[in-house]
Amino acid sequence: MRAPEFWRRAPASPMARALAPLGALYGGAASARMSKPGARADRPAIVIGGPTLGGDGKTPTALAIAALLAEMGERPFFLTRGHGRRAMRRPSFRVDAQIHTVLETGDEALLLARRAPTIVGIDRAESARLASDLGATALILDDGLQSRRLEPDLALLVVDGGYGAGNGLCPPAGPLRAPLRRQIEAVDALVLIGEGAAGEAVAERASAAGKPVLRADVAALPCPLAGRRALAFAGIARPEKFFATLEAMGVEIVGRKSFADHRRYTTRDLAALEREAERLDATLVTTEKDAAGLCPDRAARIAVLPIGLHFAEDERLHALLRRALTRAS
Repeated sequence: MRAPEFWRRAPASPMARALAPLGALYGGAASARMSKPGARADRPAIVIGGPTLGGDGKTPTALAIAALLAEMGERPFFLTRGHGRRAMRRPSFRVDAQIHTVLETGDEALLLARRAPTIVGIDRAESARLASDLGATALILDDGLQSRRLEPDLALLVVDGGYGAGNGLCPPAGPLRAPLRRQIEAVDALVLIGEGAAGEAVAERASAAGKPVLRADVAALPCPLAGRRALAFAGIARPEKFFATLEAMGVEIVGRKSFADHRRYTTRDLAALEREAERLDATLVTTEKDAAGLCPDRAARIAVLPIGLHFAEDERLHALLRRALTRAS
């Protein structure tokens, strides 16, 4: 699904205002769901949520927190539903990135599994038990704030500086997974990624509610793409962020293709991209998440833009993590 453009615009457009009553019903149901207590895992649970329906930066945040926990001597496991996979109802299982395919796990699970042990399962409590049995000392959920399947020991709300809360309404009128005030109430801190007035507005609301704001930036990791011609493609919630990062690195984008989030690329898709890249005399380049779902033969012919999340004040996040680990002990 691609988010409608009017979801971004604030104040709300006439279309958004017309749909606002339906959005209020959606928001009410989401608020009620968030008020229900979740199951308590026997390992510290760190829940990372985004206020909107995609593109806030949850996955880079989860990866950065896993790295910090590992530095602290912990053994973090990711828990994920495996969005877009087949057989959603099968029991929870540990992902093996060398064996499992995107059809079995979803694309994000394969990406996560290359950084830390990852459990895929629709039942978060069952996944938590499996992770504990396999030696996890901490659990990271890169979603789950609004579902409340597990009670968090630390809950973070990740906000994109350029997008913020969109028009501030819930679907179908806007992008919010639940009313913003309810989401801010439910977390321990807000992570603001990048700059922008929309994100700053959310940060101000979080600060007014007594929630600390952790500032971070996404940066491309070393990648020999600067100065090269590229045909860039992405199947993510906000592909414009990917294109902007490439341009900031000095990559000459001579073509760009946007697909729906969690796109399962077909042989036909990739053949067409390869033909277009050849016509443009350009290198095909995509995101880590998109590349995770490609077969190895295809992936080997496509450049990947790796990114990392840098926190402006690591120590504040370390303190929150230490408190969560202590709270759960």
